Amino acid sequence: MHLAYPAVLAVLLFCVGLYGVLARRNAILVLMAVELMLNAVNINLVAFDVWLRDTLHAGQALTLFTIAIAAAEIGIGLAIVLLVHRNRGSSDIDGLRDLHESDGPPGGDSGGGSHVEKSPAPATDNDAESGSDQQVQGPAAGRRHA
Repeated sequence: MHLAYPAVLAVLLFCVGLYGVLARRNAILVLMAVELMLNAVNINLVAFDVWLRDTLHAGQALTLFTIAIAAAEIGIGLAIVLLVHRNRGSSDIDGLRDLHESDGPPGGDSGGGSHVEKSPAPATDNDAESGSDQQVQGPAAGRRHA
């Protein structure tokens, strides 16, 4: 058997999978396209293992690991897709862009990051050692009294 036949089949499968990843909007179809790409890699691994007559059959062993990783990826991927479909009613990938966090709160404050309230006078180790456990409110909060 020539090496060209499985190599051409693997290239065709990989190209179909790449097209599916780039062109599809449904998350399940994208996961299926990724599986096509992984299967193309598996075909190449086995074909080169047979062509090189490897006594350890490293290509076939690596193919088994790839299949196991692909099964785990599909399990986690489908769980995420089902959760998104349950919450949003659609598994459209373009709708997932709304999941990222914005730079600021929705009120238009451009302070950056999340809004966290800061205490006026944080306690330090020196305050605990000197016995000044009282907090001063107002403009004198930053000053220390001797």
